[in-house]
Amino acid sequence: MSLKIRLSRAGAKKRPFYRIVVADARMPRDGRFVEKIGTFDPLKAQDDAARLVLDQEKAKAWLAKGAQPTDRVLRLLDSVGVAKREARNNPEKAKPKKKAQERQVAAEAAAAKAAEASAA
Repeated sequence: MSLKIRLSRAGAKKRPFYRIVVADARMPRDGRFVEKIGTFDPLKAQDDAARLVLDQEKAKAWLAKGAQPTDRVLRLLDSVGVAKREARNNPEKAKPKKKAQERQVAAEAAAAKAAEASAA
């Protein structure tokens, strides 16, 4: 059984409130879970203590048992010092794709040709 530490949504429409739960990866987002280990209220201020309520001992225990946190939960765990999140950097993703690179080369060639014509 593959376990995930993830967010389960609660709250009204346009008023999100999340529970931090340990659940089987095959279960739906708001479905059955093994244990609730905390809450997260994104509408509260960043410095509000009630924004993130987490049982750190339970979180550490589940991580030791092999539960995999989702990226958002890993960010939250990193903010309270339970787990370390490695910074992601994918410079390849920011590069233009093939067609855009071809257009860029063509534009540079046209600009060089125009500069040559104006110089002559």
